[in-house]
Amino acid sequence: MIKLLIVACLIGIVISLGSSLFHMVNDKRESERMVKALTIRISLSVALFILLWIAWANGLIEPHAIGR
Repeated sequence: MIKLLIVACLIGIVISLGSSLFHMVNDKRESERMVKALTIRISLSVALFILLWIAWANGLIEPHAIGR
């Protein structure tokens, strides 16, 4: 379940970045929509960090070295 939440946060971050890029390219004036999309991305990034920390603290995920 926790891994699905992590993947959902990552997908949400990518969608938010795409949305802000779309608004940056298509809006000729200063866009509040781009700022809102980037704010959502920052919020999702913070939520992902907290989610990863909680999952690690509870032993649901474990860090591992690359190439082991």
